[in-house]
Amino acid sequence: MFLTVKEAAEYLSISEKDMVKLIQQQKIKAIHDGEQYVINKNQFDTHLKQVEKYKKLVEEVMSEPIPEDLDIKDED
Repeated sequence: MFLTVKEAAEYLSISEKDMVKLIQQQKIKAIHDGEQYVINKNQFDTHLKQVEKYKKLVEEVMSEPIPEDLDIKDED
């Protein structure tokens, strides 16, 4: 499935201007059909899966309790 720049920007929650920059920097693959760029949506699937994986990992790490520091002395 191919997306326009506007549709791809909405899909990734970024501005159209940023999407064009990423295309020009060749960080996102796109085809220019003579009038506009079209972007294959499948290239984002792996990236979005990795982002979800890292979000879960960060949530797990953030939910772990902080261990007590053995070097802290009781002032009482």
